[in-house]
Amino acid sequence: MNYVTLNNGLKMPQLGFGVWQVEDDAAEAAVSKALEAGYTSIDTAMIYKNEKGVGRAIRQSGVPREQLFITTKVWNSDQGYDNTLRAFDESLERLELDYIDLYLVHWPTPQYDQYIDTYKAMEKLYREGRAKAIGVCNFEIEHLERLLNECEVKPVLNQVECHPYLAQNELKEFCGKHDIFVEAWSPLDQGGDVLKDEAIVKIAEATGKTPAQVVLRWHLQSNSIVIPKSVTPSRIEENFNVFDFELTANQMEQINQLDCDRRKGPKPSEMNVR
Repeated sequence: MNYVTLNNGLKMPQLGFGVWQVEDDAAEAAVSKALEAGYTSIDTAMIYKNEKGVGRAIRQSGVPREQLFITTKVWNSDQGYDNTLRAFDESLERLELDYIDLYLVHWPTPQYDQYIDTYKAMEKLYREGRAKAIGVCNFEIEHLERLLNECEVKPVLNQVECHPYLAQNELKEFCGKHDIFVEAWSPLDQGGDVLKDEAIVKIAEATGKTPAQVVLRWHLQSNSIVIPKSVTPSRIEENFNVFDFELTANQMEQINQLDCDRRKGPKPSEMNVR
């Protein structure tokens, strides 16, 4: 496993396991398999409705709590100062944990303009030590600039949709300047066209790896944190086995050239669902 050091000094595994769109019982089984395979970073959220299953898997794994890195998120309808504090307590209760390693604002939902108050509540949780680190998801540069100007604790990372067809280069450059990591959700384009792309397939053949492993390796060598999701035991293991090879500079450049600004998810400035 590779680890990155966040801007508050906390170490975080560069490769984690995501459970978006996984039912509660299935999440328990998938997280159990992931922990068995060697993952120690698990990414969930209130809106995924599987925090209980994640918590059960953690307790049953026998892995000491201090060796795990657990992320969850405050949903859009729970934004606002007091609502965020309540939502955090409810997530802790469902997970049956004493603290969260990383707590994130799920979307900025700019129409409602509550993400600053939400983040200030998270600063309180951070100062109390109940959240070891805080950050954001799906923030564009304009949202990050406002956060940096109006809040005191710099977010440790920004979790955004990112894959070879949506490389997020401008956002990565901004985050890099401010010592904020980019964490990729849907890093494999949700199993879409990226994995069938001719350039990716050729690199996979040349390295003796699968297209998914090649894409995950691209993320890691781009200095991004990455959280692939799967409920298939063989793929959970496959996605973890990406530390025994490296892409050449030429292979990295071939993948970089695939960027076409193509999203699977909504544009954050337009996403105001609660």
